[in-house]
Amino acid sequence: MRDRLVLAFVGLTVAVIGLYGVPRAYFLADLVRDQARTDLKGSAAVLEDLVAERQRTGGEVDAALLRGGLVAADRVELDPPAGSTLVVGDPAAGTEGVTVARDLPDGSTLRLTVSGESIGASIREALLPLVLLGLGLAIAAAGLGALIARRLSRPFQDLAQFSRDLGHGRFDLDVPTYAVPEADAIGASLRGAASQLDGLVRREREFAANASHQLRTPITALRLNLEDLTLWPETDPAVAAELERGLGELDRLSGAIDELLDLARGRRIEAQQVVDLVAVVRAGEARWSRHLAAEERELVVGQVGRRSRTRVPLGPLEQVLDVLVDNARKHGRGTITVEVRDAGTHLEIVVGDEGTAQLGPEVFRRGVSSGSAGSEGIGLAVAAELAEVCGGHLSLDTTSATTRFVLWLPPRDRTVTRPAVPAS
Repeated sequence: MRDRLVLAFVGLTVAVIGLYGVPRAYFLADLVRDQARTDLKGSAAVLEDLVAERQRTGGEVDAALLRGGLVAADRVELDPPAGSTLVVGDPAAGTEGVTVARDLPDGSTLRLTVSGESIGASIREALLPLVLLGLGLAIAAAGLGALIARRLSRPFQDLAQFSRDLGHGRFDLDVPTYAVPEADAIGASLRGAASQLDGLVRREREFAANASHQLRTPITALRLNLEDLTLWPETDPAVAAELERGLGELDRLSGAIDELLDLARGRRIEAQQVVDLVAVVRAGEARWSRHLAAEERELVVGQVGRRSRTRVPLGPLEQVLDVLVDNARKHGRGTITVEVRDAGTHLEIVVGDEGTAQLGPEVFRRGVSSGSAGSEGIGLAVAAELAEVCGGHLSLDTTSATTRFVLWLPPRDRTVTRPAVPAS
């Protein structure tokens, strides 16, 4: 912006100088020619009188007499009625200059000539102040333009920095008022946007904190009751085993609530240990096998490649896997397959089924459902966000004829400590 303003100022100044200077240059050139012609006429009149006086006294009109006309002329010629022409001065002075001729009483012709080179030199000398003035004005315009451009662009540079701060999660913006109306309007919009975003984020975090607090109490009470049931002598061993499995699921649920609360508060979820993706997938198979069997569905786990270990947060990874399997259970059909693949530069968890739903990238946006009516369209969006927390990426395999989701994860030598949302 600053450079464009300076160029605009300089360009406008050059245009004004051109509109004024070009006609002025032609005027000065004509003025120089007219002045040269006037000087030649005066010198010719004086020289005519001298020649006439010399002729009356019977003297000889020689070159020394004619040299008096070289004060204003480059060449002086005296062409008598008979005899050779007498020439003094520059014999090379052509006809491109200015020539004044006078006829003498004895029939002779007196010519005084200023060459084109002399006329050009006089024109350049007359134009030099005009050129210097134009250069001075252009330099002054550049300096003034730079000063004005700096003052005009400074508010917009400040606003750009405020916008970056707002994008990084800083909502306590102290945007000043500006003398430039456009900049002040943008500043007012930024202040309003920062205030609205601050309130929105605060309400969401308060809701997450309140919801997690309200969920912890019944979960804790339920866990205590289940623990008591497992310790009762009257409890059947098979029932006790099921209760132990339920306690594990409650622990996972409690951990998931804590992690979601940390994400809502902008905290980091760090990967503290190396995770074996095959073991994670096998654990997911154990969790989902009974539910799928009740619906006459099957979950098949496979591995392609040797590497399967990485360092990612375990909680978000399990939640992404559960969302993908549950999505295949609800909206897909046939056998559900989960594969761990070594892609060289990264690891992949591929979850697919035998369904042929026509899905696009918009399925990862909130409010877009991948299934029938009644779905809230939030599961895959949450899974995509949790995949980013794990340092990976969740995508849809568009090359497959069936529905397949691919979770990209970093290899073992990359430690992931990525925040889910910017901390304010």
